[in-house]
Amino acid sequence: MDVEVLRSRSPRSMASVAAVMRALVRGSELWVVVLATAVGVVGGLLVAGMSFLTQFMHAHLFGIDPDERLSAVIHIDSLPAALVPIAGGLIMGLTTYLTRRYRRRTAVDPITANAVHGGRMSMTDSTIVTAQTVISNGFGASVGLEAGYTQIAAAVASLLGRLFRLRRNDMRVLVGCGAAAGIAAAFDAPLTGAFYGFELIIGVYSIGNVAPVMASAIVSTLVVRALGAPNMPIAIAEAVPMLTKQYALFIGMGLVAGALGIVIMRLVTTVETMLRLLPLPDLLRPAVGGAVVGGLALLTPQVLSSGHGALHLDLGQHLPLTGLAVLLMLKILASAVSIGSGFRGGLFFASLFLGSLMGELMAGVGALISPAIAINPTTAAVVGMSALAVAVVGGPLTMTFLALESTNNFIITGIVLAAAVVSSMTVRETFGYSFSTWRLHLRGESIRSAHDVGWMRSLTAGRMMRQDVRTVRDDMALAEFRRQFPIGSTQRVIVIDAADRYAGIIPVPEAFAAENGTASRVSDLVQHRSDMLLPAMNVKEAIAMFDRTESEALAVVDDLQNRHVLGLLSEAHATRRYAEELDKVRRGLSGEV
Repeated sequence: MDVEVLRSRSPRSMASVAAVMRALVRGSELWVVVLATAVGVVGGLLVAGMSFLTQFMHAHLFGIDPDERLSAVIHIDSLPAALVPIAGGLIMGLTTYLTRRYRRRTAVDPITANAVHGGRMSMTDSTIVTAQTVISNGFGASVGLEAGYTQIAAAVASLLGRLFRLRRNDMRVLVGCGAAAGIAAAFDAPLTGAFYGFELIIGVYSIGNVAPVMASAIVSTLVVRALGAPNMPIAIAEAVPMLTKQYALFIGMGLVAGALGIVIMRLVTTVETMLRLLPLPDLLRPAVGGAVVGGLALLTPQVLSSGHGALHLDLGQHLPLTGLAVLLMLKILASAVSIGSGFRGGLFFASLFLGSLMGELMAGVGALISPAIAINPTTAAVVGMSALAVAVVGGPLTMTFLALESTNNFIITGIVLAAAVVSSMTVRETFGYSFSTWRLHLRGESIRSAHDVGWMRSLTAGRMMRQDVRTVRDDMALAEFRRQFPIGSTQRVIVIDAADRYAGIIPVPEAFAAENGTASRVSDLVQHRSDMLLPAMNVKEAIAMFDRTESEALAVVDDLQNRHVLGLLSEAHATRRYAEELDKVRRGLSGEV
């Protein structure tokens, strides 16, 4: 009997324990840090597992030594080099087809999750994306695993956040912790991972989110080190004294990196467009991309995979200028074709490798022009890789800390920061997107950063408007209007036509103004006949409409065809609500609430 009682009470006890745990996490920053530490452990395990798996695939599919990096091998047998990427493309095409058929929604990445969905991500969708990333990289496509690392680690963080019913801001921070764990473990660089989370996922650095993000990044790094996963940190020991006159050259490198980053992002879109023109089903497009990558691999294996091994190989070799230029073009083409044809993955490490080639190439060209402007090729490679990565991925401080943790040289780090800022400004002013946000823009999203805009989307004209509006017909006599709406009764009245459609707004004081004595009907005084708001417009769009029309209030109608009046929204109310929500976001980010 006692056993039956205990069994009957156990679900309630479990629920009570879960409720207590949720209360602890929601009520204490310390428990959020504990949760972030758990995210770091899981993130480190996942990164290690993906690294081991892709290295295993490279060794067995391409016939290389298990300890070799695919892009660093000198020679690969031509048959696997050409056919393996094609086989990977066929598998990718099939998985993409099945995903679109049975999962009729697009997977949400960490940036979109934090910017729009309050940190909510689908574990199932993220697992599919991660598996596709492993397939793409494992079969030699010119993409990195970093996108998969951040996707799955952030999804785990989002799942934990939902289990503990975290507040919106805490959810966003925890998703940033997951992404930070993925990048930190990938590069053995906790500061780089942490600032990736701050800049690219959470969207801001604040005192309140330092502890959880740093804890997650550090723990994931320690886990990967303990497991001995085949990640390849960027370690550059050469420190070269810098001359003052050389700083201008590195600023120029930032400009070139910004321009090259835009070219790469545009090229990906161009490849997609060209492949759509081919008379092929969608599921075969990745195979076409795999054929191109395989053909390029016959020229040099350095175009395969993300380029970890190739970066270290080329830094030690100092290739001739023609070799650098050809390799740079081949790798750009391979990466653009891989992404554009449908392979999954990111351009994080590929942009680092391309930037190092660009830096060495510019150093060599400078030395040819004049010995007075010659710069050390290794230093130029470090600055170039960081500047180009900023142009493509974003995050100037992220790439600056990567340079610091790679070189342990503060002088080079300062130069990297200057070039990274110039590169970021160049892309922001002339293009406006990083690679991630550019891809979202092509899908119809208006996201330009990881800043939380989800609250703005929910703050719409339909929610802010007043519904108790007064209307009159446009053929009403002005004298009758004055009788019904004396001065002080209301500020403005909405005018409708004979079909009950919106016809404009008439301010009450205007009806009593002396200069309007010749007017006989309401229609003679109507304002903003074609200016109206739709209920789905967010507060930012509504404020922009007020500025454009120079109006103090506008009617909200159901749609532009029917124009049935739903309510009235004033500029003052919209501005006040916008300011209130901005203040809530500011206080949340600073830890005041």
